[in-house]
Amino acid sequence: MPQPKKDKPDVPLRSDAQRNRERILRVATEELTRCANVPMSTIAKKAGVGQGTFYRNFPHREALVLEIYRYEMQQAADAAPELLATREPDRALREWMDRIARFALTKAGLADAIRLVTSAPGSPAKPEPGPIMKATELLLRVNEEAGTIRPGVSADDFFLAIGGLWQVDASEDWQPRVTRLFDLVMDGLRAGAPDRR
Repeated sequence: MPQPKKDKPDVPLRSDAQRNRERILRVATEELTRCANVPMSTIAKKAGVGQGTFYRNFPHREALVLEIYRYEMQQAADAAPELLATREPDRALREWMDRIARFALTKAGLADAIRLVTSAPGSPAKPEPGPIMKATELLLRVNEEAGTIRPGVSADDFFLAIGGLWQVDASEDWQPRVTRLFDLVMDGLRAGAPDRR
């Protein structure tokens, strides 16, 4: 009688397999940013991998798009502690806001691709923005402890305050408008901060 198969433990990818996966993600991010409906075969060809390699990594479009979304969110989240390690807390927060804006406004096609794969009935849910919320809480907590922002600001408060970002047209010269918006938000965060009294 055959023994039931045991689940394999997560085994790290070989270095060449990891490079293939990263190349697919990099190319897919570029292509999906340009066009939400780009064929998977185009991504595989531009990434220089065969169909078998491509589909072994990403068995369907949804898996690829959601992995890109998770990857991009994690990149943005990872930038928060890196900025805090090299800048004053309020400067780190302000620069991180610029990174969020670049992610949101230069990846418009990617946002469309995410909506396409998560909006149909029975499709997978969009991943929760947990890493971004944790990064926001970290930046706010460090700034509050340093006395550079008003006490008691939550990540939810922060995203409500920068909500105007999603009203900016990415096809226009968006940077001056976003800079002004974020400077106003920072002024609001600093109002009532202990070191401003």
